[in-house]
Amino acid sequence: MKKMLLDESGQGMVEYGLILGLIAVAAITAIIAFKDDILGIFTRSGTQLDNAGIPD
Repeated sequence: MKKMLLDESGQGMVEYGLILGLIAVAAITAIIAFKDDILGIFTRSGTQLDNAGIPD
C-alpha cells in the first residue's frame, strides 16, 4: 500500500491536464470578453469581401 501511495508515475500527465484546462478557461473568458470586437472584425471583413466584386 505504501508503494502505491508513493508512486508518482501519472503526476506529469495530471499537471499537463490542469495546465490545458486553465488555458481553455482563459481562452473562453477572453472570447466572451471581446465577443463584440471579434464580431465586428468578422462583419467588416465579410462586408469588404462582398464589396470587392469577387464572384461566388
